[in-house]
Amino acid sequence: MKLFRALQTQGFGSRKACRLRVRAGTVAVNGVDCTDPDVEVDPGSLELSVDGERWPFREHAYLALHKPAGYECSHQPSHHPGVFALLPAPLVQRGVQCVGRLDQDTTGLLLLSDDGQFIHRMISPKKGVPKVYCARCAEPVAPAMLDVLRAGVRLRDEPAPVAALACTSVDDHTLQLTLAEGKYHQVKRMIAAAGNSVVALHRESIGAYVLPADLAPGSWRWLETEDLERLERTWPFVKS
Repeated sequence: MKLFRALQTQGFGSRKACRLRVRAGTVAVNGVDCTDPDVEVDPGSLELSVDGERWPFREHAYLALHKPAGYECSHQPSHHPGVFALLPAPLVQRGVQCVGRLDQDTTGLLLLSDDGQFIHRMISPKKGVPKVYCARCAEPVAPAMLDVLRAGVRLRDEPAPVAALACTSVDDHTLQLTLAEGKYHQVKRMIAAAGNSVVALHRESIGAYVLPADLAPGSWRWLETEDLERLERTWPFVKS
């Protein structure tokens, strides 16, 4: 692959812009400065440096973002900033998308990728990838409410009751809820149907991948091979 093309796939602009960037002397290949945009590079062992910033070549982008409150999961946000404002420009340029959505006031783990097949696997109800949420409720969380959520509640426009895979209390006003799908406002609607309301909502994990404790709100990181394996790992749930 020619160097300018490698840069282009990583989101550094058009063919012309990438050529100019290399000729300007702002690109290094595996630690060596390069000014020839047509030099052949091996994507399998390619580490780019652009404007002094390390940028390993990745065929697809897989990201974990700690979404803060007040951001919309949209490229065209209407009332709040979009989560894409939290990412470097090359990632936005290469077309990463949210893997499912979180409401603007919901915090926690958000995945992004430019791999359509990966996005489909993560959000498809048929795959049943579990998502774990922590919900702070307005009223105390009673044992009967947890039983209702485990058994299933009726939601408007849903043909059958929707049940949590697991549901446990964390404290008097907080519960942890595990779902296998991500319908519109599902956690809030389920808790409302069970007779309570959500004050704050946080997504803790997807599959077996848990939001890293050291990933600050508004920060992101690359997902590595072991992380992707955790995301797609499933296990039998025992309702609790």
